[in-house]
Amino acid sequence: MAKEIKINPLYPSVDMLREKARKRIPGFAFDYVDGGCNNEINLARNTTDLREIQLMPYYLRGFKKLNLSTELFGEVYDAPFGVAPVGLQGLIWPGATEILAKAAHEHNIPFILSTVATADIETVAEITNGRSWFQLYHPAEEELRDKLLRRCEEAGIKTLVILSDVPTFGYRPKEIRNGLSIPPKMTWRNMVQITTHPRWALSTLFAGQPEFKTVKPYIPKGLSLRHLGLFMNRTFSGRLNDDRLKQLRDSWKGNLVLKGVASAEDTEKAIAFGLDGIIASNHGGRQLDHGPSTISTMDEICAEGKGKIKIMMDSGIRCGPDIASALAKGAECTFLGRAFMYGVAALGKEGGDQVISILKTELQQIMEQLGCENIGSLSNHLIE
Repeated sequence: MAKEIKINPLYPSVDMLREKARKRIPGFAFDYVDGGCNNEINLARNTTDLREIQLMPYYLRGFKKLNLSTELFGEVYDAPFGVAPVGLQGLIWPGATEILAKAAHEHNIPFILSTVATADIETVAEITNGRSWFQLYHPAEEELRDKLLRRCEEAGIKTLVILSDVPTFGYRPKEIRNGLSIPPKMTWRNMVQITTHPRWALSTLFAGQPEFKTVKPYIPKGLSLRHLGLFMNRTFSGRLNDDRLKQLRDSWKGNLVLKGVASAEDTEKAIAFGLDGIIASNHGGRQLDHGPSTISTMDEICAEGKGKIKIMMDSGIRCGPDIASALAKGAECTFLGRAFMYGVAALGKEGGDQVISILKTELQQIMEQLGCENIGSLSNHLIE
């Protein structure tokens, strides 16, 4: 049975959680989760374009029973949204990865673990009874790739998400100013911010410095910050290409999903290589500032892939109406990253439950308002 929906009335929207998060954590941590690349044009465009979509209500049609469930790769989830992979989650709030994995499992929605998250594959697999997904930053060396895949298999993970939209690290001025580029550094500005947020500081002190737990065993001991940065850049510079995609399909026996799809061409290629799903995404506006918004690519992606491959979407989604709009444009499931990070930053251990409860309630309300009984029918309400 899925967990009961329970909303803290002090923060009944993701926007309110965002404002609480801004006050509760240091500015450098908030900038990390909230910001985009370059001038943040695509960060804003993602949500703006999504909210240009209009949905038509039909008030006099019969309405029997609402069903929010969606099926992905043989699993039925209670809602058509999940937790997107976010790197360095423990910087935002200690234990954030574990908090969100637990909430997702209890509410029966998908959870994707990033290669550079602050909890490891085995811990998250145990929390979710092996139902978590794993997002792979493709390593430059095949040996490391194979070790990571072996750990996923041994942990019982069935869905592997391959990241395609980070062939190079994004240029993010806020992170550079805050010393969150690689290698990281502690500036006087950051130290002042920490002292003015004692609850975050004490919680982080007790939890310990956030680390890349999954890749920690492969990092040579005793590296300086500069050499750690060089190591991470060198190790995860594995740009995807046809050969690597084929090798992954041949070696991974579970579900294989390509994340970062932005065109019909990449959709066609994913189908040709026998992949099981794609996630239309532009990395939340953190990689290519003058690229298209994710929602603006959905028509051509769906025209190419609908009925041939599972089509999912992230980037720009902040609330239940946003989810409904993405589903109406053809997505079968959506993923949110920032919304969940605002939740844990604002409310700690209760943050995951709060965000899921808000999104489920908002989505239910809009579907009842539209007179739409299931997510597969939302496209019938789309105003073209």
